[in-house]
Amino acid sequence: MPNYLLRSWPLDPAVVGSLLATALIYARGWMQLRRRGSTRFTLRGLVCFLAGLGAIFLALASPIESFSGYLLHIHMVQHLLLMMAAPPLLWLGDPLLPLLRGLPLPVRRYWAGPLFQCQWLRALCSWLTRLPVAWSLFVGSLWLWHSPRLYETALGSPAWHFVQHLFFLGTALLFWLPVVRPFPGHWPANRWPILPYLFLADLQNTALSALLAFSGQPLYPHYAAMPRLWDISVMQDQAIAGALMWVPGSLAFIVPLAWIGCRILYGKSRPLSGKPTAARLAVGSRVPLPLLATASAPDVLRWPLIGRLLRWRHIRLAMQVPLAVIAALIIWDGLLGPQVSPMNLAGVAPWIHWRGLVVLGLLAAGNVFCMACPFLLPRNLARRRWSPRWTWPRRLRSKWLAIVLLLLFFWAYEAFALWSSPWWTAWIALAYFLAAFVIDAFFRGAAFCKYICPVGQFHFVQSRLSPLSLQVRNHETCHDCTSKDCIRGREGIPGCELNIYLPRKTGNMDCTMCLDCVHACPHDNIGLIAGTPGRDLLVETSRSGLGRLSRRLDVGVLSSLLVFAAFANAAGMVGPVLEVQDRLAMALGTPLLVKTLFVALTMVALPMMLIATANATSRWWSGETGPWLESAIRYGYALIPLGFGMWLTHYCFHLFTSAETIVPVVQRLVADWSGPWLGVPEWACCCCAAVGTWLLRLEIIFLDVGLLASLFVGYRLARARHALPAGTLKAFLPWALLMLALFAVGIWIIFQPMEMRGALEMAR
Repeated sequence: MPNYLLRSWPLDPAVVGSLLATALIYARGWMQLRRRGSTRFTLRGLVCFLAGLGAIFLALASPIESFSGYLLHIHMVQHLLLMMAAPPLLWLGDPLLPLLRGLPLPVRRYWAGPLFQCQWLRALCSWLTRLPVAWSLFVGSLWLWHSPRLYETALGSPAWHFVQHLFFLGTALLFWLPVVRPFPGHWPANRWPILPYLFLADLQNTALSALLAFSGQPLYPHYAAMPRLWDISVMQDQAIAGALMWVPGSLAFIVPLAWIGCRILYGKSRPLSGKPTAARLAVGSRVPLPLLATASAPDVLRWPLIGRLLRWRHIRLAMQVPLAVIAALIIWDGLLGPQVSPMNLAGVAPWIHWRGLVVLGLLAAGNVFCMACPFLLPRNLARRRWSPRWTWPRRLRSKWLAIVLLLLFFWAYEAFALWSSPWWTAWIALAYFLAAFVIDAFFRGAAFCKYICPVGQFHFVQSRLSPLSLQVRNHETCHDCTSKDCIRGREGIPGCELNIYLPRKTGNMDCTMCLDCVHACPHDNIGLIAGTPGRDLLVETSRSGLGRLSRRLDVGVLSSLLVFAAFANAAGMVGPVLEVQDRLAMALGTPLLVKTLFVALTMVALPMMLIATANATSRWWSGETGPWLESAIRYGYALIPLGFGMWLTHYCFHLFTSAETIVPVVQRLVADWSGPWLGVPEWACCCCAAVGTWLLRLEIIFLDVGLLASLFVGYRLARARHALPAGTLKAFLPWALLMLALFAVGIWIIFQPMEMRGALEMAR
């Protein structure tokens, strides 16, 4: 029994991640409000809110979820947690202000603020929270979803089961809102209507529980067909479910009913709201400006443990050495090991684990791979003996060479199936080491990183969405500094080799996060500052080392290439596209030509046509003037979040379904060298794991967030160029249609059977 329970935690990443993000946002807002001197938000409120999230976690991510399909009374416990426990606990935490305050400033200002001020939305919320409406929705949802037909539908379909839980939780939040009356809100002084409100709710709950407990036959055939656990019969299971709904469910109504009745008769009720000038976010309230004030941004370099570690001068070397060892093992195994991709370290680690971890790292912390890049370790060691003398040619100081190399890589990836050739993978990694060593041996600075490295360009573009970036803490300190050591270096510590002057730095483009500027700054005035992801896409000012990005055609082409390559690379692995390619290859007699045409069409011709059409339509409809290329480049940057959402979806699919493939490969590698002391490889692990519904939901969330971010950036860019709303909408709409079209393609891709590259079979 304990073993079953321990192995029955589903731990759906979508559920756990959502709950954890909500808890962090609430805690951040709660602490900020406490620091501002508010006594309204107490430790009790924090505990209640976290307990409410804990109740949802128990309901959806614990063994309760796993056993709910086998036993009706376990399923009833799940419903009680969602309807009777979690909602009142969440409202007791007064969550509206802490959640709003915990959001990043741009989200509060441009999304939450206008949302709360929307007149029709406030009118809708006012209607939904009326006692008759909230009571009817709660009771109707309870009875409707417990009807045999809908209950059986929910049990037989994960999607409908999710909808059922959504109804239960949503209507319960509406039901308990006027009971708890969280701050802030404009609530009526008369609380007497709450008493019949709760009493009638308890009566209907008693009726439904009695129907379950005293029914002479099973109401839900699903449970009759399931194997019986713990020797509990179907009728006993149904009777226990009815008893659970009856007793704990009734207590959930009776306890607050008695409490509120006593408070009405003998004491004061809970404060309804603040003074008329206080912030009111509930029904009929307006969002006050203090909520949208700027909060101090977190600085990772000043955190107790990780900050001290990052300020250590040799932190980069400590990160590069283990990655260099892994890269050497990949090259060794790729050249000399078995040339079966799922059985070779070069066929598994780069194409499954490294790519997935890189996109997750970019999402969470920025350009962490360039910080720990092992390809620069040999040249760093060599530079201790000699220094390069030449400067990189002025004509090559752009991204065009890197763009050509990226296109060449994407073409070779498709044409020669690089993921299935450990030998070619090893030579690519070896070529990286040699190129970085040779180029940086002759040219000063970091020419390889800035102008050549295709992987680095991918990281530069995607890290523009990162929440972390190196920034100066106080611009006045930099203004008074005469040495400029952050860019020149001092006492053996190199400055910024990419010639980025921190006071004029915006975002992460071209920043490898090497932290040399941090170590070289004599004033300790540089921090790794957290901010709103994607804020860099809205900035049009000139940047150090880059200039004005809206005038950089090479950067615009690089960004667009990576956006469309995200969809093309994923589409080239799905069944319908592969079938079309096979038919064309048979007709033309050469698969190489088909792969070449596919890359040329999806990564060159189609992006040029779609972006040109969207830009021309936007300019013609809105009457926008100015350089044609500049507007195309500027709006093209708005596509980056959607492209990153597709990269994240694609690479995380491989990572989560094939994570175990590394285990037998490492066992084989160790056995080849020193015997099977890590165990005998189980090559069944090289097959892809079963794809759970949680992964599909997570992929959809990635694409949804990418679409919303792109739409937001595109709208903000259009609004910055047009004073009138009509002009903004006309300029934005063609680009919005392009974003929606790409989103639809992404959704179609994730619902198709996908080739499992790096595994032993195909699955989706």
